[in-house]
Amino acid sequence: MGIVGDSLERATAAKGTRPIPKSAGAQMRYLVKQHKGSTKAVASLLGISQRTVERYVKDQIKTPRPELAEHMAAEATRRWQPLVKKRAREQAAKRTGLVIETRARSGFTAAPGTTDDGRMRRITQHVPPLYAGRLFAAQEAGATEAELRRIAAEALQESYFKDSGRRASDLLVELTDIDYLDY
Repeated sequence: MGIVGDSLERATAAKGTRPIPKSAGAQMRYLVKQHKGSTKAVASLLGISQRTVERYVKDQIKTPRPELAEHMAAEATRRWQPLVKKRAREQAAKRTGLVIETRARSGFTAAPGTTDDGRMRRITQHVPPLYAGRLFAAQEAGATEAELRRIAAEALQESYFKDSGRRASDLLVELTDIDYLDY
């Protein structure tokens, strides 16, 4: 996905009320249940044989190879507690907003070497629900990482860089990394 998209997913997954299945067999049984008992659909999803899926379900295989274990965990996490995740996203989009921790290059258009020249800053900022809603809507619509970064940059620009709504038309914000995102 990307830095912003992955951060949104991690923040949403952290809102779960029950732990995600840990063992390979439990994760595989959960995925089969999510696909209405179709071991063939899960095999196609994970890129393994249907017989291998059945062996995991029966706990005949206990330790998957590392790349399969990672893929199974990612798919189980993505599908785990969808209603809880939906409720948390709605709350962030309507009431609480998001907290973004990032490093950003920011500055005004200026001659190199002056104090207004762009530089890296560590920023931890609460952004309003409006931008949280825009981020989640864009993510669900399949927005690219660049589009998600643009929305997050707008949110930081509005929340962190603008002084009482004063326009700073030549302000440049470029997100380089999002370390932590929570709501």
